[in-house]
Amino acid sequence: MKKILLIAAALFFTMSLFAQTNGSPIIQNNDAIKGGVGLGTIIAVVASWSRNESLLWAILHGILGWFYVIYFAVTREEQ
Repeated sequence: MKKILLIAAALFFTMSLFAQTNGSPIIQNNDAIKGGVGLGTIIAVVASWSRNESLLWAILHGILGWFYVIYFAVTREEQ
């Protein structure tokens, strides 16, 4: 679980690298978040990978985003 949280945090903090901006160094109106990957997508991909270890499932669950995150939280088994 510690690895999953570390990966999710790393992906969250690197979102701005993949974001599209208008060239201005000042971020206005959350331009970095609009152009990048959402937090729900990152959590869904990490959760899917930890459960299935399948790239195709991770992509599908990343598209579903928060819906899969909620499903994962409801159906996961405590260790």
